[in-house]
Amino acid sequence: MDMLADSHNVSHDKKNTILYLDGVSVSFDGFKALNSLSFYVLAGELRAIIGPNGAGKTTMMDVVTGKTKPDEGMVEFNGGTDLTRLDEARIANLGIGRKFQKPTVFENQSVFDNLELALSGNRDVFKSLLFKLTGGQKERIDEVLEIITLEEVRYADAGALSHGQKQWLEIGMLLMQEPDLLLVDEPVAGMTDAETEQTAVLLKRIVGDHSVVVVEHDMEFVRSLESRVTVLHEGAVLAEGSLDKVQNDEQVIEVYLGR
Repeated sequence: MDMLADSHNVSHDKKNTILYLDGVSVSFDGFKALNSLSFYVLAGELRAIIGPNGAGKTTMMDVVTGKTKPDEGMVEFNGGTDLTRLDEARIANLGIGRKFQKPTVFENQSVFDNLELALSGNRDVFKSLLFKLTGGQKERIDEVLEIITLEEVRYADAGALSHGQKQWLEIGMLLMQEPDLLLVDEPVAGMTDAETEQTAVLLKRIVGDHSVVVVEHDMEFVRSLESRVTVLHEGAVLAEGSLDKVQNDEQVIEVYLGR
């Protein structure tokens, strides 16, 4: 496929590539979850990953974050770090944040305190409680509150937030750690239409300062991201391009409609 040839060329321009997977394969009990998967994400890019269930989307994120080690292949971050050699903690400290589908916030703490607890390099909850915020850190929390549109509920308990607001708070908690790359898993599942629209605005806003990879099933939401789309099927890239381009691809139509 020409786009794969493409990806090999771009990998040489390491300055612009934040994430580069080359020939990554993962098997579980004989089932190939990833089958020589190769693709790259540019620095400051928003990328949507779609594909039927079992296409390898979650396994791909597990490999990038160090949760799963590939049987073969290379996963390169920020122009040179081979993530396959590192454990999950080291990878998180390098600047890769992952947001799972179900939000995990500290329900009994305020929105503000959740963001404070998430501050980079300050992960011990007990130390955090004794810790005094600097002016710069307060400013950063204010900035993130504004990005995630939760300024007005900054002192509310996180447990009182709507489902969508909890998702935004969790994205805010990741932003507090200043990651270079965010992996976001089905962020709009269970959201209202208004929350879904707001989530697209939020993700488009943080791109540039961060690279963002979104795994999603909701095609309307993917369309609103206006990003490049990678379609996975049986653990490999089936097609790539704008949503219109991939939705009109014969192979993609067959995979999605032929089930």
